[in-house]
Amino acid sequence: MQNQRIQGHRRLWRGLTVGLSLTLVACVDNTSQPGALGDYQSAQSPSTCVPNLDGQIDAAELTALYGVAASYRVSPAGLTRSIDIAGSIDAEGHRVWDWSARNNDDQIAKISAQTLGSQWYAPSFPEGQFVVPFDAGDQIEAIYKKDNNGLFLLGLASHDQAPAQGRTLLPYDQPIAALRFPLAVGKTWTTTAKTQAGKGMYHGIPFASSDTYAVSVDAAGRLELPDLTVTQALRVRTQVTIVPVAGLTTTQRQVSMMFECLGEVARAVSQSNESQQDFQTASEVRRLAL
Repeated sequence: MQNQRIQGHRRLWRGLTVGLSLTLVACVDNTSQPGALGDYQSAQSPSTCVPNLDGQIDAAELTALYGVAASYRVSPAGLTRSIDIAGSIDAEGHRVWDWSARNNDDQIAKISAQTLGSQWYAPSFPEGQFVVPFDAGDQIEAIYKKDNNGLFLLGLASHDQAPAQGRTLLPYDQPIAALRFPLAVGKTWTTTAKTQAGKGMYHGIPFASSDTYAVSVDAAGRLELPDLTVTQALRVRTQVTIVPVAGLTTTQRQVSMMFECLGEVARAVSQSNESQQDFQTASEVRRLAL
């Protein structure tokens, strides 16, 4: 039972960092599948943000639009994808990432942000401002706050107060800095926070861990996607280390490609305990769909 609980928690925490897009975009764990590619309709965004291409992303260039869905091509659950994290250097000396391959089995995930207030778990997150679905079926939701200094993850909770699989409530004892503004090449930071014994619950089972997020913005360049190309994407690397009170330590790497006003335009998540920074096999790849 303990091992099953730990394995489930590993799946839950796949790709915990987030990006602010035309809507606030959350991590989608493919345990519940989004709609097929042909089913999607692109959202019309009222955003008035215009990229100034100054090489950094300020707080004002990542704004949550409540109720406006962003669509992403997401690789199917259980399948890996080859990915080029390192990129190449073109004839003009610019870094280029080619993530433009079209995969017929990609799914479409639509995610939108909602204000925090009436949810059953709201009292557990007094600093929270908004929530987004953490998984494609919106069984688990992530709670955040944002200010001029950064975007902060406060914890997770199940959408329903009494779901069939058991309640999840995982408040951190301090905010996790998912992003720090302004995002620019050379910026690094690390945050450690705990889900505390007696307060943490995952699928109805008590859970406690110490989680460390090490984040760096280490490159900029052109990113080619199936539906668009962005010329000044920032590569944001995140390594999450989860140390449960009982069980094995788990690490996961994630690379997010960020762009002014659009936020996270692509993401690749490694397999568990990946040792290579420029991993070539991803457990999940998502790319903005237009």
